Amino acid sequence: MLWHTLPRSPALPPLYWRAALKRKITGTTLPTSGLHCRVQVNPEAVAAYRKVCGFAESPMLPATYPHILAFGLQLQLLTAREFPFPLLGLVHLSNRIRVFRPMGGVSDVRVSVHTRNLQPHAKGATFDLITTVEDSLGLLWEGESRMLCRGVKLDGEAPEQSLPAPNTVNELTRWQAPSDIGRRYARVSGDYNPIHLSALTAKLFGFPQAIAHGLWNKARTMAALHEHLPSANIELYVEFKKPVRLPGEVILLAGAPGSSGELQLKGSGDIEHMLGKWQPIA
Repeated sequence: MLWHTLPRSPALPPLYWRAALKRKITGTTLPTSGLHCRVQVNPEAVAAYRKVCGFAESPMLPATYPHILAFGLQLQLLTAREFPFPLLGLVHLSNRIRVFRPMGGVSDVRVSVHTRNLQPHAKGATFDLITTVEDSLGLLWEGESRMLCRGVKLDGEAPEQSLPAPNTVNELTRWQAPSDIGRRYARVSGDYNPIHLSALTAKLFGFPQAIAHGLWNKARTMAALHEHLPSANIELYVEFKKPVRLPGEVILLAGAPGSSGELQLKGSGDIEHMLGKWQPIA
């Protein structure tokens, strides 16, 4: 892996423009290089994120917050000329995070991003976007987002990968996903994907109404599960199913508190939005 070090997290507006202009698949090989840079944690930005995602005040960073620290680097990586797939239209299938140590007192970190594991899929091809966060003591946090690019032709069989429906979960809580949550999440995350912002912009991409961001669904779920979960040595994995249309109500079902368990996010009419599990890091 060849690493390029950036002096700071990239500015987002030029990257949005680059993403908007690239609409074609230009290859079937992932880049062999990654990006990293040092990032400062801004307490005011963390507080705004907590408010949007429902996290209580705490000296610990929310387990999902490193996604926000990495977003500029991820956008630069996925809009680079050598990256073969257009960013607009990628589908986030699943997300895994690992919290190795308690994330208290985190202020200055090194964030790294790269891609790997290109595989055939029934609808195209998938790859993993890997993000790591290191502090002065070493690896603190790792994230793995599986992304689908439709229309890519790869040789080979598509591997079957899906969580079974949980059978030991009960309703824990429910909440409203308001019509403006996509815009509010965009302001704290930097992710202004049109499918999340309004019905008008979502319709341009084939959605009848705006849908909630998958990582907001996961963050809101982690906030609701706060009392259930250990603060470190934990792996949290979710698969995104049917999108949450805005506005809408979602219901969180979960197993008993402990070092491992299962979760399910459902909507009206028993629609399944997200499946997940947590467990100690192997």
